[in-house]
Amino acid sequence: MSVRAPAWLARSVRNKLLAMALLPLLVVFPLLVLAIAVWSSLTYERLLITKVRSDLAVARGYFDQVLTEVGSGTRGVARSQRLLRAMTGGDLAARLAAERGELGLDLLQLYPADSARDILPAGVSVLLDQSLRVTSRPAQLVRLSRDEMARLAPHLLPRLQIPLVPTRNAAPDGRGNEDRALMLLSLQPVSDGTDRPRAWLVGGLLLNQNLAFIDHINRIVYPEGALPFGSEGTATLFLDDVRITTNVRLFQDQRAIGTRVSQQVRDQVLGRGQTWLDRAFVVNDWYVSAYEPLLDAQGRRVGMLYVGFLESPFRWVRHAMLAAMGLIFLVVLALSALLSIRWARSIFRPVEQMNRTMQRIEEGDAAARVGALPARDELGALAGHLDQLLDVIDEKTGALRRWAEELDRKVAERTRELEASNASLQMAQQQLVKSEKLAAIGQLTASIAHEINNPIAVMQGNLDLIRDTLGEQAQPVQAELRLLDGQVERMRLIVTQLLQYARPTEYAGYVESLDLNRTVHDCLVLVSHLLAQSHIEVQLALSARQRVGFNRQELQQVIINLLINGIQAMPRGGTLRLITEDRDGGTGDRGAVLRVMDSGTGLAPGVAEHLFRPFFTTKNDGNGLGLWISLGLVERYGGSIEAANRTDGHSGAVFSVCLLTEPQAPCAVPTGDGRPAQAGRQAG
Repeated sequence: MSVRAPAWLARSVRNKLLAMALLPLLVVFPLLVLAIAVWSSLTYERLLITKVRSDLAVARGYFDQVLTEVGSGTRGVARSQRLLRAMTGGDLAARLAAERGELGLDLLQLYPADSARDILPAGVSVLLDQSLRVTSRPAQLVRLSRDEMARLAPHLLPRLQIPLVPTRNAAPDGRGNEDRALMLLSLQPVSDGTDRPRAWLVGGLLLNQNLAFIDHINRIVYPEGALPFGSEGTATLFLDDVRITTNVRLFQDQRAIGTRVSQQVRDQVLGRGQTWLDRAFVVNDWYVSAYEPLLDAQGRRVGMLYVGFLESPFRWVRHAMLAAMGLIFLVVLALSALLSIRWARSIFRPVEQMNRTMQRIEEGDAAARVGALPARDELGALAGHLDQLLDVIDEKTGALRRWAEELDRKVAERTRELEASNASLQMAQQQLVKSEKLAAIGQLTASIAHEINNPIAVMQGNLDLIRDTLGEQAQPVQAELRLLDGQVERMRLIVTQLLQYARPTEYAGYVESLDLNRTVHDCLVLVSHLLAQSHIEVQLALSARQRVGFNRQELQQVIINLLINGIQAMPRGGTLRLITEDRDGGTGDRGAVLRVMDSGTGLAPGVAEHLFRPFFTTKNDGNGLGLWISLGLVERYGGSIEAANRTDGHSGAVFSVCLLTEPQAPCAVPTGDGRPAQAGRQAG
């Protein structure tokens, strides 16, 4: 009897191949995933328990170490000669306080040997006999009542008052506060060489609310990065079932001191004396937890030591692993389906691939090819011939493209040459315009000097004649005569400045190698009276090390002119900032840059492009020649001056002077109208 296949499977080879490939996966792989999930869950729990067991061993080791240190430290003080000397005639209280601070103890007190048993609380006096034994431990864990602590160490009583916080699953308890103490205590005899002790030294460390102690345990057991996946480690010390010191958080930064352990954990650890290694709900979350009973000197279970870490990150990792296995199953299933489909299409793949190749060619993908096919029949041969034809077409198309790129390259190269030639022509034109303007200014200033100097000489001569003729009678008009002298001298200075710019070679000074920083200091001395009158603060940032080639008097004239401009821009006071920096243009034009920054109102829109033109001024009492002449002096030695508003968040203007170590061609191309090109660009 034969079993008939479904219609959708009988009519399609592709569906048959797909069913054959997917059937094993749909049956076997889910069983494998289930087995792995069960195994990983069991292994996960064992690994976590093993981890927390080792963490508890580390915490217990540190606890025992501190216990030993309390005992050995107390014993060392008891046997020291310094204590004996303090007992016989020194400051015993100061010695004990110093030793207590050095050992980090909360308690270090001395009791006479003959009355110690009567003075010490009952919970402590029972240790006297044990302390005389050779095999006794140097320190013990003790639980003391509030009255016993009041007799032993009244200064520690504030740390005993711990309000009990209602805790989920905790055993019923009618108390509202925990006021007992849990201490690491050591009693050591103080002897002066005889068999009988002279006194008893009591040293102790109170564990109640000892945050430093529990945080140190936590850092040792769970250092930074010890727990993966964002889990957090915690440690706690219990007095019976009450947390007396812990780094478990109740909420935000509030520690869970005063909360209690669950009754299930209490019964197993404190009731039966067994170690708890399992999940436990701690305050407000589930932790992988380890609880161990703490025994006092009489072997009674007086508390617990706890370490644990958050379980939720590990739980999420386990769930993520299961999800990943499910995803892998789906991916494998999808890949198997794809492979089955590809195998089913192997019969008609050549025709389909040739059709797809032609479609890609039509869409513009010239690199599309059928490629090698496993078929060796006529369709495979046809696919090979089609690839050869496409290769020929692609080769011819590539040759045409290369010829076009070569043509474009030559056109672009020729265009760059024309642009370079055009730029050179523009520079030459600008230089020619400037030369023509300078020549015109030179002729004009020569004529002005000739025509004005004669009237100036006549005016000056008549003023001298009036002054000589009138003699003492000229005293009433002496102020007016001095005003006339000043105006005549001003006219002569204007004419001289015009000639200095128009004929620079006649006024050029000797070039020197100058220290720019020293020159700035010299100029500040010359304008110090103006700075004092204007209440202007000067800030210096002189870091230039390169020397500059310039004439000393002319460089001082340029700097003083810029300083005066800055002072005049701040009539009500302000800050004048001077900065010098080294400059290396990368083409041998090394030098330095001076920047003069004021805190005035800055340059108005459109002023910067006219600022270096002759006779242009924004001041009512200026002649507009200062910056023009300064620019001429700087460009004479290959430098440049630029003006702009400050861009460092402060109001005001900044003048940048570019100077060269070796004077050469100007480092900014003049525009022909008395200002440098790209006046807004920062020099250097």
